[in-house]
Amino acid sequence: MAVLYPADSTACLINEAALKATGFKNPIGQLIFDDPLHWHVVGVIKDFILNSPYEPIKPLIIKGPRYGIGLMHMKLNSDRPTAQNLATIEKILKTYNPAFPFEYHFVDQEYAANFANEQLTEKLAALFAGLIIIISSMGLFGLATYTAETRIKEIGIRKVLGATASRITVLLSTSFVKLVLVSFIVATPIAWYVMHQWLASYPYRTPISIWLFVAAGAGAMLIAVLTVGFQAIRAAVANPVESLRAE
Repeated sequence: MAVLYPADSTACLINEAALKATGFKNPIGQLIFDDPLHWHVVGVIKDFILNSPYEPIKPLIIKGPRYGIGLMHMKLNSDRPTAQNLATIEKILKTYNPAFPFEYHFVDQEYAANFANEQLTEKLAALFAGLIIIISSMGLFGLATYTAETRIKEIGIRKVLGATASRITVLLSTSFVKLVLVSFIVATPIAWYVMHQWLASYPYRTPISIWLFVAAGAGAMLIAVLTVGFQAIRAAVANPVESLRAE
């Protein structure tokens, strides 16, 4: 191989991080000295996460299999079943290298394993967030029910004096909506700070969008309105005669 294609035995690829580290303006054909060989660059590839996603991408030199770890990366034909692709690859490899077993790993599965902890955290966060929403809704509903019961005579008098059901509903719901709004204002900077500190541990991360907090606030407000509004409407449409009978 070295006799027929002498250039191939010393060819290498570098990633973008290595290109930046070397400072090559025209990297193709440049030499990288690694005693006793001088490697010449034949191409530049995009940066990719090779090992830990928690560390910045380091300069990388990809050499031939003679000097590497003996791996082959293949892109499977999506038009054929995976089992059929693997059978074809195994047949070819056993033809040229029958002494070694055919071992393979899928890149997407290996890559996903790096984020196993994050996936578990995501599931737990979604579970606890759902429980918090349910408990909060139950608390709001109970508080709205108690408020309506304690103000039942006031509601009756207002209806006798001409107040509409919609006006009474708004009256009962406004105080709860204000509390939810205050809670949102207090919780937003805390949530932003916690998310920022968590994402800071990743060298490659998505920015925190303001629309994420807007959507969360709108969702919380909608849940509060639906929860409290149900009980407020029920109290507003009740017959005032029943509530004023004891007076």
